[in-house]
Amino acid sequence: MLANTEGSLLENTEIIDVLSTIKTKSKEVGEKLTEAAEKKIEINEKRELFRPVAARGAVLYFCITEMIIVNWMYNSSLQQFLGLFDKSILTSKPSQMVKERVEIIIEALTNYVYRYVNRGLFEKDKITFKLMVSLKVLIKDGKLTPGDVNMLLKGGSGAVDPGSQRANWIDSKTWERIYHLSKHKFNGDPAYAFFKDITEIIKN
Repeated sequence: MLANTEGSLLENTEIIDVLSTIKTKSKEVGEKLTEAAEKKIEINEKRELFRPVAARGAVLYFCITEMIIVNWMYNSSLQQFLGLFDKSILTSKPSQMVKERVEIIIEALTNYVYRYVNRGLFEKDKITFKLMVSLKVLIKDGKLTPGDVNMLLKGGSGAVDPGSQRANWIDSKTWERIYHLSKHKFNGDPAYAFFKDITEIIKN
């Protein structure tokens, strides 16, 4: 219209009306874009609040997939796990408080997935799966370190206090590992020296 108009633009009421409409629409679009940007920030903030649910889901999924190392019959698919994940969210108790809702979902998800998988395990492998889930959850929550788990499963090595008399029925290598386990402070906290009395218990 601007290209084809003749004479003064100020006298062309049609163009003036179009420009006025464009200005109004431009303002509306600008307001909607601002509102959309604010909504995006709000959605991202709320999504972050639910990240612990995804983190727990990841821990549980990798525990399930790693069970194939124990027995190839325990092979499962991501699609199968997502079904469990969705069902645990849909069937868990609702709550208006986001923090409480997250805690409810995590508990329901962990319980539901564990019970579902446990039903399909051989009796001898159930304790292995339970231990895997427990240790990985504790590591993810920062209550244990990989070093703590390594100490728990393998024990320590190195010099043993000469004053520590080992039980006669235990070989020196095994006693060395037990001794270092008794001195280990889990997560670096003296209050978490869970096995501090194990040497005395074994000797007695």
